[in-house]
Amino acid sequence: MSEKKDITILAIESSCDETAAAVVRNGREVLSNIISSQIDLHKLYGGVVPEIASRKHIEKINQVIEGALVESGCTLDEIDAVAVTYGPGLVGALLVGVAEAKAIAYAKNLPLIGVHHIEGHISANYIENKELEPPFLCLVVSGGHTHLVCVEDYGSYKILGKTKDDAAGEAFDKVARAIGLGYPGGPKIDKLAKEGNPDAIEFPRAHVGDSVYDFSFSGVKSAVLNYINGCRMKQIEYNRADVAASFQKAVTDVLVDHAMIGVENYGLKKLAIAGGVASNSALRAAMSQACQERGIEFYHPSPILCTDNAAMIGAAGYYDYIHGIRSGWDLNAVPNLKLGER
Repeated sequence: MSEKKDITILAIESSCDETAAAVVRNGREVLSNIISSQIDLHKLYGGVVPEIASRKHIEKINQVIEGALVESGCTLDEIDAVAVTYGPGLVGALLVGVAEAKAIAYAKNLPLIGVHHIEGHISANYIENKELEPPFLCLVVSGGHTHLVCVEDYGSYKILGKTKDDAAGEAFDKVARAIGLGYPGGPKIDKLAKEGNPDAIEFPRAHVGDSVYDFSFSGVKSAVLNYINGCRMKQIEYNRADVAASFQKAVTDVLVDHAMIGVENYGLKKLAIAGGVASNSALRAAMSQACQERGIEFYHPSPILCTDNAAMIGAAGYYDYIHGIRSGWDLNAVPNLKLGER
């Protein structure tokens, strides 16, 4: 019997403000992972400016792909397929990656695989946790998304809950701006919170009607802004570190609580986290402790694989590839793509 052939995928990610390319073998072995971040550029504006992001992707995309190929030691002749994020995300940014992927796949006569961005974040967990296999529960927390997902199989997902308003990362950014930390808010709140008392201020933990899985973070964000404005109006000094720590704990408590209800109700023994906010140290610590108390295996990617990157797209693309999923030349950017849609 002949040995199983290795599958090597060139992956491209450009959904927001990172231009990224990676070469991934068999879904879990990263041969290269190049990321060109635009954070310093968007800091000036306090958030991502879509048109600037799109222009920067055009400037950088060929460089990052060439870099990924060089670092991996592969040429395009050794690539088996091209995977690319086609949604959700900023439409102009997505289009740059999709157009590039289509051009390479067409020129080299390679299969093209459109990958869902959130599916990529979930799949980041496979890279460093070789033993992780579905089914498991995954909490996806980033600037644009907060999803609680039951990963039933590779490529098969059941969304248990999601945010009804602000995503967790979005709330972090807005609170960071309010207390004068600037953009990006997540890492800065995480750092400042270490100096504060998480029990200093009682901010609300929202629950959405009858749903035990859905999230709402606009209330806690508004409560923080009202607290700060109230202090300013009364000319009272407030402790920024205490505000950061108390806000972070309010968000973390809700995320952990919902995830624990999910694993218990679905009888799952494995929980993973993914997305930019999954690198938050308080969330990792609280989730780890909650899992340990319940005998649940806890998985999380390294911080570099929590933020937007192409290695995760290569991991997701591999499982689509081996399941025979292919995209046509009409593949287009879908900014509001839902998980599970094709």
